[in-house]
Amino acid sequence: MSNQARILDLGTLLIAIPVALPLIIVLAALFGPADEVWLHLREYLLTEYILNTLSLMLLTGLLAGIFGISTAWLSTRYTFAGHRWVAPALVLPLALPTYVAGYVYADLLEVSGPVQSFIRGIGGWGVSEFRLPPIRSLPGAALVMAVVLYPYVYLLVRVNLESQSSSLTDASRTLGVSDFALLRRVTLPLARPAIAGGLALVLMETAAEFGVVEHFGVATLTTGVFRTWLAMGERSAALQLAAWLFLLVIFLVALEQATRRGQRFNLATPDKPSRKQQLRGLASGLALTVCLLPIILGFILPAGLLLGYAVETGDPLLGTRFIEFIKNSLFVSTIAAGLCVVGAMWLAYAARLRPNVTVRYGIRVATLGYAIPGLVLATGALLPLTAIDQWLAGQFNSINSLVITGTVAGLVFVYIARFMTVAFNSVQGGLGQIHPSLDAAARTLGASPGRLFGRIHLPLLTSTIAYAGLLSFIDVIKELPATLIMRPFNFETLATRVYRLAADERLPEASTAALFILALSLIPTLLLARRK
Repeated sequence: MSNQARILDLGTLLIAIPVALPLIIVLAALFGPADEVWLHLREYLLTEYILNTLSLMLLTGLLAGIFGISTAWLSTRYTFAGHRWVAPALVLPLALPTYVAGYVYADLLEVSGPVQSFIRGIGGWGVSEFRLPPIRSLPGAALVMAVVLYPYVYLLVRVNLESQSSSLTDASRTLGVSDFALLRRVTLPLARPAIAGGLALVLMETAAEFGVVEHFGVATLTTGVFRTWLAMGERSAALQLAAWLFLLVIFLVALEQATRRGQRFNLATPDKPSRKQQLRGLASGLALTVCLLPIILGFILPAGLLLGYAVETGDPLLGTRFIEFIKNSLFVSTIAAGLCVVGAMWLAYAARLRPNVTVRYGIRVATLGYAIPGLVLATGALLPLTAIDQWLAGQFNSINSLVITGTVAGLVFVYIARFMTVAFNSVQGGLGQIHPSLDAAARTLGASPGRLFGRIHLPLLTSTIAYAGLLSFIDVIKELPATLIMRPFNFETLATRVYRLAADERLPEASTAALFILALSLIPTLLLARRK
């Protein structure tokens, strides 16, 4: 084995460490001793945590599936008033962090909120005692997350429907099959892998959610880990809860990967695209309404309310102190995104040059982090990073004893573990578009791998690298649970500022930071809409 090959293998394994290390710690907790706190949690709370988590996933997945499948079907099979701008607009809710949407709807729909107060203020017809079902509940949390997360289903199903053979649709219609029967008997069975894949992503996001469920008072595994770790100070019991959450997510990852195998059974797309049906009158208005509803609920209404709050009230620290929040967010996000892109380029290049067992499994571990909740990665990483701090303090008495966990280094470590996948998928997709014949031609002319990368691959990948960095950057800015656990003392970001104010029922003041996050998140979301 050449030195170059050893370096590629070693680098791949080193990049996998930020994910492998926390997961080893979390899995080891399953076999650790059961102390009194864990015995209490297991006897009285674990069942409630698991049942609430599963119920929340089931209801969120059901609602997100309804929104995603119906809008994908209407936007790909029919033309109606406004269909040209509705299709890309359906992606917009992805720009809104779920916890921000949760804070907005809790403030809007609670008993003393503007909606119920307005209805009771009308008077007459028995509405003076009007009460909506409590929004701060498990169904309320599921509805809020569904209107934000449904684009995962919409995007995958839309791509699948556009790739289905138009001959199936044409043949079914010549046989007199109704549109509903065509959807039920032909389209949905062929789209089943895409539906399952999109729902798996929604369920993984739901299982990892902290901000919404904590604010809505829903006891799930994520809130259990957070309360046990920070409120009770019981790290061992928190790690064991995190291990249960990890096992649940691993099941979802396996489910998502299993569904991909069915995609090869779709018929090839014909040269002639499928002809869309024109809807008119009431049918056109109904289709537009169905597509507009999730856009309004998932983006327009929350964004509009945040803008109104920011103009009317806004953050009281707007100025020098608020600029510090922005600088902190930009600082850690830029560093983490840059390192994610560098690591992704290494992994993609290693997979291209040396697709051996070491590289394949190293990449698989390194890119597992996006499917793992940030809360799990943070709780698993804190113990080994603290041990490294203690070892460094023992070796060098003159340095700060919290070199990693007391600085942004620990925070960036978890960010890399969490979002390496985002950058890798983009870079690998771009590198896959470069035909291997270019590599072979360059090597026959004596070009080394480094020269090949610098003179051929890098110029061709410029836009892909920028896109990968941008996606990673925005994901880091929106991340909340890992930031709450790993941030240094007195280190506030835009995400933690939103959480701190909204948790104190000060949403009008939190609106400024939330709008900054939303505005930044819109950039990759609009790029994604253009690509689709």
